[in-house]
Amino acid sequence: MSIEIPEGLTELLQSFTVEVLRNQPRDLLEFALQYFTQLKERETTQASFGNDQNSAPRPVKAVNFIDEAMQMDSENGEENDDDDDDDEEFIGSSFVDLCHAVCAEAFNPDDDDEDKEPWVIHPKTDDQRQRLQEACWDILLFKNLDPEEMSQVLDAMFEKFCTEGEHIIDQDDDGDNFYVIESGTFKIFVKVDGTDKLVGCYDNRGSFGELALMYNTPRAATIIATSPGALWCLDRLTFRRIIVKNNAKKRRVYEAFIETLPLLTSLELSERMKVVDVISTKTYSDSQQIIAQGDLADCFYIVESGQVRITMKRSRTKKDQEDEEMDIATCMRGQYFGELALVTNKPRAASAYAVGSVKCLAMDVQAFERLLGPCMDIMKRNIANYEEQLVTLFGSSTGMEQQSA
Repeated sequence: MSIEIPEGLTELLQSFTVEVLRNQPRDLLEFALQYFTQLKERETTQASFGNDQNSAPRPVKAVNFIDEAMQMDSENGEENDDDDDDDEEFIGSSFVDLCHAVCAEAFNPDDDDEDKEPWVIHPKTDDQRQRLQEACWDILLFKNLDPEEMSQVLDAMFEKFCTEGEHIIDQDDDGDNFYVIESGTFKIFVKVDGTDKLVGCYDNRGSFGELALMYNTPRAATIIATSPGALWCLDRLTFRRIIVKNNAKKRRVYEAFIETLPLLTSLELSERMKVVDVISTKTYSDSQQIIAQGDLADCFYIVESGQVRITMKRSRTKKDQEDEEMDIATCMRGQYFGELALVTNKPRAASAYAVGSVKCLAMDVQAFERLLGPCMDIMKRNIANYEEQLVTLFGSSTGMEQQSA
């Protein structure tokens, strides 16, 4: 009896497996239920709009995929027309290494064998290090690194200049380096039925090649420079030693921490996973200012360790501007601050200072608006509580009405 594999089954299971490997869900059945439910909902929604929207290339800032090339948010497996810059930068690398990622043995981040190797250091001039830091500024994989780890990554990266027509990576080759684009344009080709098919391109920013290093897989595409350019390369050993182990360790810590936060209990499991993917760690020394009264809001903060002192000036008159700030609250581990300005779209109405050594989880405004919608009612209820505190302290809530922290 012959068994025929249904059309699309292989691709479907590959995509699902990649998301399982990326998210490492504790409840696999729950994750699978949510994944395929969302997949079906998107398919139904797209079908209602017809095929016209899918026929044209999708414009993005850094990576442009052509025709039916897979466009997925590498962090959560969802198609997203409102991806921020980090998502766009990551799209290409997800597609490039997707096809083989599910077939190889994954690197074990708990294995300490590679820690015995000496650290790789490539000397750099001040100008080179400055350019490298600028190129790596918005690379999603680097956002959760602490200063020491980031310094080790920068030390280990080396510069590579490429010419027009040069093959940076070739399909089916072993993964050797992770690449960050400083300048230049590049095209992505995948071999389909023996023919190289153009599926996308990079335009002067982005990164690629990480999944082949994470999962010990061959390259799943060919990337060719279409102009002279400059790349920064991170070798396989250092990448796995720092990036993979760091992300795996911090992900476990963040998942456990976020599950304890009352604010996020209304989120589904998959939504909490997305929060873990986008948060970054920020550290502050004693008395260091975290947010300043009157500034525009850019982040939402959750205290991971230490205490944060929230202060507000008595009034907004010129005479009282020089008065000392008055303490109005103290945030402890698991509590959050900075949300009101994001909810109300107004400048900060209070300042926040570290008390001793403080570590906070930070989420930028784009991720906050995209992921924490289900928590908005809780946050709005807290606005009323803040107003009551201000009335008690100052006799009115004028500060809240003018600006929201």
